[in-house]
Amino acid sequence: MDTGTDMLLVDVDDDGIATVTFNNPSKHNALSRAMREALPGALGALEADDAVRVIVATGAGEKAFVSGADISEFRDQRTTPEARKAYDQAAAVGGRAWGELSKPVIAMIRGYCIGGGLLTAMQTDIRIAAEGSQFGVPAARLGLGYGYGGVKALVDLVGASWASEILFSARRLSAEEALHIGLVNRVVEPERLRDDVWELARTMAGNAPMTVAACKAAIREATRDPDRRDLARVAEMVEACFRSEDYLEGQKAFMEKRDPNFRGR
Repeated sequence: MDTGTDMLLVDVDDDGIATVTFNNPSKHNALSRAMREALPGALGALEADDAVRVIVATGAGEKAFVSGADISEFRDQRTTPEARKAYDQAAAVGGRAWGELSKPVIAMIRGYCIGGGLLTAMQTDIRIAAEGSQFGVPAARLGLGYGYGGVKALVDLVGASWASEILFSARRLSAEEALHIGLVNRVVEPERLRDDVWELARTMAGNAPMTVAACKAAIREATRDPDRRDLARVAEMVEACFRSEDYLEGQKAFMEKRDPNFRGR
């Protein structure tokens, strides 16, 4: 897929697994303006592609998932009130693009997952990290303001106490600490990272996409404030599963003792 920049690479394999690669290895895959601008369109295209069942987000090279925002751009993009407003608006567009995905997303993390990189990883559904990876939010060391959305996402994931330690100390957590507090789902040996991620991705890609989408929608609504939950939409998606050809195929495959061939309809 042409994203408009070689700093964001997108590829889809024959199993329906799309890989989104943050490709800025000389800066440990720091999020550049080009990446942020290309990401919404790339994610929207993957959402619209029926051949895509699962998305894997990762960083190029061996040293980083994403090491944070590109600090060299801060002087021009995050100093004046006008520049900060534009920066925050672009970040909000990217956040909405992640939030509009109905397909499962796995973060494959190796090395640094810091600041904006951690925020990016938290947008995914499942995070799998290699041993030796590092996690943190260095905002307090940079003197920048950290928005409510990022704080709430961190609190929702690891709880207020751990969010407080991460944000107040600005220290880096090891992969084992990240696993202990629920920041990642699992930690694996570096040489097994890709195989383990792809094994999980292929398993999910073989499941009924309408069911997976309905489950993802329900999980998303469960994290919202009660007065903002759209439970009617979730109920409609669940009902659509029962009315689908895939539901009949799942029963038939079970009786015939074979793998189902789900088509998403």
